Amino acid sequence: MTLDLYADPIEVTKALVDIPSPSHHEEAIADAVEEALRGLDVEVARFGNTVCARTNRGMDSRVVLAGHIDTVPLADNVPHRMDTAEDGAEIMFGCGTVDMKSGMAVYLNAFAHLHESEELQHDLTVIAYEGEEVSTEFNGLGHLQKDHPEWLQGDFALLGEPSGALVEAGCQGTIRLRVTAHGTRAHSARAWLGSNAAHKLAPVMTRIADYEPREVTIDGCTYREGLNIVHMEAGVATNTLPDEAWMFVNFRFAPDRSTEEALEYMKGVIGKHEDVTIEIDDIAGAALPGLGQPAARALVDAVGGNVRAKFGWTDVSRFAEMGIPAVNFGAGDPGFAHKKDEQVPTAQITEVSTALLNYLKG
Repeated sequence: MTLDLYADPIEVTKALVDIPSPSHHEEAIADAVEEALRGLDVEVARFGNTVCARTNRGMDSRVVLAGHIDTVPLADNVPHRMDTAEDGAEIMFGCGTVDMKSGMAVYLNAFAHLHESEELQHDLTVIAYEGEEVSTEFNGLGHLQKDHPEWLQGDFALLGEPSGALVEAGCQGTIRLRVTAHGTRAHSARAWLGSNAAHKLAPVMTRIADYEPREVTIDGCTYREGLNIVHMEAGVATNTLPDEAWMFVNFRFAPDRSTEEALEYMKGVIGKHEDVTIEIDDIAGAALPGLGQPAARALVDAVGGNVRAKFGWTDVSRFAEMGIPAVNFGAGDPGFAHKKDEQVPTAQITEVSTALLNYLKG
């Protein structure tokens, strides 16, 4: 498919949605994005299925526009379809409409329209990356951060995550621990000959259930933490005591904690228990809002001061680790992300596009 980046961003969204791109299958959409960007007079690079482009006009500041091009697995929701809500609003349905091909469409459209414009006030970098919806080891932006960090450099970064056309500042960090209890297998009719690993998780579960979430306000944004058991496994047979039982425990922590502080706090809540071990399964840092930065302030002004905290983790954390202020800014309700009826009001695509263009023109 040939992408017309100069088309209305609603049409660009439709085109992106109609290219299936579940995680690990982003080649076709990366090809289309790369071809479209190589048609512009800009520097373009590709790393795997992550495509980057930037202007080099020697301006005093650089803004990075980043978004992922992968989606969760399809659910009979590609190609897109259009419908009208009860209030008359036009709605686009389809996998990726909200998370986050509409945001990517707006960013690509703005990049194309402004890359040679006299109105542009900042050099621009646009990054369309793979592997966000799966384990962090596959994250294309993470690979860039590690192997080609120069592509992430800038004075301010925007991530096209769905935010309801508001600025969602910062993000929570996330830690997932695998907590495993070890026992001795035995027939349930002779339980005294064994040791039930599942029972050994009971005190851990109680401590987590008694946890009280903390709220913290930073730069006017309130973050609510959460510590939860999200997966459990145990059992050999219905007449056998399990010799191993394990669970994933997930901690979503506010950006005033470092990953080290959050990990120590999490371990403190879980506590130490006989025959119970803990392993880190996944960990990613939080990002402070950074709304005091002039570049961030200007975007907030462009959206009329509509700002809220970002719940959950996003890749703004990667920019924060490099000392680059970053926010989430895209169309759609994140509550529709990953759902079969994933959808975005087209008016929000236009709203985000208008605000972004106004911001980039200063």
